[in-house]
Amino acid sequence: MATAWVGMSGWTYAPWRGEFYPKGLRQADELRYASEHVTSIELNGSFYSLQKPSSWMKWRDETPDDFVFSVKAPRFITHIRRLDDVAEPIANFFASGILALGAKLGAILWQLPPNLDYDPATIRDFLALLPRDTESALEVARGRGERMTGKEHLEIDAPRVLRHAIEPRAYSFDDQEFADQLAEAGVAAVLGDSAGRWPMLDWLTADFAYARLHGDKELYTSGYDDAGLDRWEEWTRDHLDHDRDVYVYFDNDQKVRAPYDAMSLLQRLAR
Repeated sequence: MATAWVGMSGWTYAPWRGEFYPKGLRQADELRYASEHVTSIELNGSFYSLQKPSSWMKWRDETPDDFVFSVKAPRFITHIRRLDDVAEPIANFFASGILALGAKLGAILWQLPPNLDYDPATIRDFLALLPRDTESALEVARGRGERMTGKEHLEIDAPRVLRHAIEPRAYSFDDQEFADQLAEAGVAAVLGDSAGRWPMLDWLTADFAYARLHGDKELYTSGYDDAGLDRWEEWTRDHLDHDRDVYVYFDNDQKVRAPYDAMSLLQRLAR
């Protein structure tokens, strides 16, 4: 049976304290609290720097058994190297401890910068580097660089399929050739709702769907009203009805809307 994984992009935000998080809740307990109210979280600290194996294990162990993390891949790969010459950085990422999530690893998000235009050859070469299962990822991780010595986690708990999703932010990616490349690789095109700032690609290119909801009226700020939640409930149910898992993450965190919108969507889907 297909599953809808719904939550927020990140969980460590000061404005949430005393609002979504109860007053007096320790910061160390925020993930545990958030994971009791949604079914998934998009882990975004990994976008800014490689995390330690001990951190991945901690996040795994303090969330419910049926909880799932999607993981935002490093900006060093997407924004600094711009997908060029990234075999070793990808190996370092998979060696950093992400595989310790085990069954709690959802999809891996590759967010591209707005100033990176679509180039078919670059995308072709990048997609060829992405491991499609945990066994392949472990082999990739073994090609880590020297900087990872003593900081790596080179184990898997079981063979599992890996899911990848790409969120382009340049309108040049609204191209059938890009859609065909993703479909051939089984990689999802992220449907990003960004108040018109970036392309909104509602494509089916994988056996799952992935949406990031940044705000439909004001980027990162506006909450979703009943009509907006109706649309995302319908979109999610359509994929579920076609036996496709769905990942939906609210990234409208600036006015503490993300957790409440995520909970509202979950409540709708439970009816």
